[in-house]
Amino acid sequence: MELRHLHYFKTVAEHLHFRNAATALFISQPPLSRQIKELEEELGAQLFLRNNKRVVLTDAGKYFKNEVDTLFARLEESKNMTRQIHLAESGELKIGYISSVYQPHLAEVLMALRQIFPHIKTSLYERPTIKQIETLEQGKLDVGILRAPVHSDKLQVQTLFFDPFMVVIPSRGKEFADYNELTAFIKNKPFIFFNKEYAPHYYDKLIEICNRLGFKPDITHEVNNVHSILQLVEAGLGVSILPLSLKQQYANLQVSFVDLKDIPVNTEVVLAYKKSNLNAALKWFIENYTSK
Repeated sequence: MELRHLHYFKTVAEHLHFRNAATALFISQPPLSRQIKELEEELGAQLFLRNNKRVVLTDAGKYFKNEVDTLFARLEESKNMTRQIHLAESGELKIGYISSVYQPHLAEVLMALRQIFPHIKTSLYERPTIKQIETLEQGKLDVGILRAPVHSDKLQVQTLFFDPFMVVIPSRGKEFADYNELTAFIKNKPFIFFNKEYAPHYYDKLIEICNRLGFKPDITHEVNNVHSILQLVEAGLGVSILPLSLKQQYANLQVSFVDLKDIPVNTEVVLAYKKSNLNAALKWFIENYTSK
């Protein structure tokens, strides 16, 4: 029994008409009839009842069709899985990230990934959380490093860490005796922050922190990446409130980072990916990126 016998049988069983099945298979009817007869002889069972008017499946034929359908479905699944494994080993892994997340660990993991999957291409895309969720759902990204909340029933979400906030002000070495002195210093300063439409949840966190400090921030400058925010602060154009994890990444800038240890407001950094994505390289990346 060869795969072509099963393919011919499946086609006849679907059409219940030998001539139409032969046309669909791009062969003539006599060879098709011979193939079906060979199959029946090998099985020792009649699969079709046929006369000049119609073709019907016997009970044995109905059973065999279900088995053949299952076999072909499994074969198609195996083909797809093989293709996914191939793409994982020699294709592209598309990773989204937000500008406000410290990246050295990502670089370390990508270097290790290169050793395991030497032929895979990795592409990094800086995107805000809202855009990442959209592109992850559409399959345009394989995995995203972003900030909660992630409102999507199509995505799997894993917590990476919780990130408290800090005040960022121009120049180095500025110290404050307490929050009252800090508040007095920043409350009338121009604030530099993300656009509300760009990072709405992040924006709300800023407002909440300022409310806890007893004032409403005057957001004078809005930008769409953290590096620009810090450069504007360094230039003396205002102050900002950003995640504490950025302190190490931008330690070279002429700014001061003031911790907000007693204010219980933080942001959750997460990893998100599509539940149905079985990419082997993606699985390796998730396991190793979240292990730290």
